[in-house]
Amino acid sequence: MKEKIKKYFKETIIFVVMLTIAMNAMSYYRSLDLNKENLNIEKFKLLNNTEYKVQANKPILVHFWATWCPTCKFEAANIEKISKDYEVITIAIQSGSKDEIQKYLNDNNLTFNVVNDDDGFYSRKFNIEVFPTTLIFNKDKELKFSEVGYTTTAGLYSRMALIN
Repeated sequence: MKEKIKKYFKETIIFVVMLTIAMNAMSYYRSLDLNKENLNIEKFKLLNNTEYKVQANKPILVHFWATWCPTCKFEAANIEKISKDYEVITIAIQSGSKDEIQKYLNDNNLTFNVVNDDDGFYSRKFNIEVFPTTLIFNKDKELKFSEVGYTTTAGLYSRMALIN
């Protein structure tokens, strides 16, 4: 019995490692097409019509997502958590009207800053084609990390800590 448990545990560990490697390789491949330029946007117009000014000398996480994206919904709690400790701007792509996005946020208890990219300006600017996509810029607004697909809370925090 003990040997059987050991065998299953070993197989599970191997599976998790292989899955992690495959997911990271896929994210890297998808990120090759992203626009890697520095963040040269100083202000964002938020969903509530207020203007959000990007803070100087602080890293920022820019997260592209959509209300219709199941992976984005699964990852939203991670973005919510990190937004409490770091500067985070999220950009909702093709997600409907301001009211529809606000309803989604309310229904899912999300309070992070949201820009409605209803005309696709930001997604075109950064060449975002897969959702979710997360871009992490250092204090000088240079792109340091990009993640295409799901990212864990620990992954987000570790990346922010590395550039902070």
